Amino acid sequence: MWKQFLSKLPRTKSTRDGGGGDSGQCSGGGNGNPIQRTSSVPAGGGGRSASTIKRMSSAVFPSSVVAGIEPLVAFKDVPGSERHNLFVSKLGLCCAVFDFSDPAKSSAEKDIKRQTLLDLIDFVDSSSGRFPEAVIAACSRMLAVNLFRVFPPSYRSGAGSSSGGGGEGDEDEPMFDPAWCHLQLVYELLLKFIGSNSLDAKIGKKYFDHSFIVRLLNLLDSEDPRERDSLKTILHRIYGKFMVHRPFIRKAVSNIFYHFVFETQRHNGIAELLEVFGSVISGFALPLKEEHKIFLWRVLIPLHKPKSVGVYLQQLTYCVTQFLEKDPKLAGSIIIGLLRYWPVTNSQKEVMFLSEIEEILEATSMVEFQKCMVPLFRRIAHCINSSHFQVAERALFMWNNDHIISLVAQNRQVIMPIIVPALEQNGQNHWNHAVLNLTANVMKMFSEMDEELFSACLTKCKEDEENQASMEEKRRLKWAKLESAAALQPVTGHTAVLVG
Repeated sequence: MWKQFLSKLPRTKSTRDGGGGDSGQCSGGGNGNPIQRTSSVPAGGGGRSASTIKRMSSAVFPSSVVAGIEPLVAFKDVPGSERHNLFVSKLGLCCAVFDFSDPAKSSAEKDIKRQTLLDLIDFVDSSSGRFPEAVIAACSRMLAVNLFRVFPPSYRSGAGSSSGGGGEGDEDEPMFDPAWCHLQLVYELLLKFIGSNSLDAKIGKKYFDHSFIVRLLNLLDSEDPRERDSLKTILHRIYGKFMVHRPFIRKAVSNIFYHFVFETQRHNGIAELLEVFGSVISGFALPLKEEHKIFLWRVLIPLHKPKSVGVYLQQLTYCVTQFLEKDPKLAGSIIIGLLRYWPVTNSQKEVMFLSEIEEILEATSMVEFQKCMVPLFRRIAHCINSSHFQVAERALFMWNNDHIISLVAQNRQVIMPIIVPALEQNGQNHWNHAVLNLTANVMKMFSEMDEELFSACLTKCKEDEENQASMEEKRRLKWAKLESAAALQPVTGHTAVLVG
């Protein structure tokens, strides 16, 4: 339809050249160049008068698109009583969606729409009175038409999404949407419209409803990091503006997390959602509601399970520590939860888990520490003996933390018998010199902490080694006797024979 109307548009050099470089085409890359805002009416562009522009827009945009008032007129050129009508008219014009895969296609229409979007943003930014319901309805419709779309399948093989890759160092280059030069303006309009004091939340909640929010959340799976960053800010603004929608938003986001953890393990926007919820959690009232604790147990702790946890671990750890700041009594159960999802074969994840455990222990009280110290330090002992030097090194670095040393010192009667055998084994068998040096330092620290207990643990460790060696020798002799006895028995019938 646009091509038919475009044929009636008078062509001038300024139109073909894009008005000095702005032809509605997107700039390459993801540099986020600042938008150069200009008026929707060119100032002396090709010597056009206002009447010429009016005739042009009437030809290009029919009455079905432009309702009641000329959309290319500037807001300053109409009386105050007509500005909301002009706003609705411009919104109707912006409901046209273009194909940006070909930058040269419909360039004039793209430029008109872009300038109109800039006008709308400026109007919302400077508006002082309340928006009528017709304006809110028209705005929500235009936003839905431009933003809500189905993403094409990812071309990347295997774990193609940024949160579905194999770990923290996902090497895939980000995908940039060619339509971003227009989408960015639409997102900016949405952000300013939601945040405007002119928007009455009681009216706005009818149009920015549950359906709108769900479709907005679905856009967070975009592969364009610029779009996800805009959505993150907008979601936070919606959560703050419409209090009535807060429980629904929390439930909808929880469902996205469930789907990611237990079904697909593929989603591009997990880090952004967690970043939003970090701020949400910090605003929870005390005492914490049961709903919020369930979110911790059923969502945040299981989010440690996917192999791509490194992509969003920073945001996830922040959310967990926010819960700890709200209620320090959660520390013991959080650590037990992390131990349940502890990685066995992924050394990179193990290093990440040790870092998070240290951060959690810094906020853990003595009472909560005693609830989980035995299983925790059994796991740390396994990490100390890891043949992967980074895991062993990270576990030994925990003794550089003064708060952890204080907790260990006050519970040394329980912890030292668990850790000292692992240190002794490291000192005898580990291949890495850095790990050997750290092991010697920790053993020296334990010796200075309680020399008598440390000596007793070493003695017990040597006794256990001797007993283990004795048991292995007895087992070997038993098997040798069985093999000798079996060798003396003749092979008859269908007797099974062990071939060596």
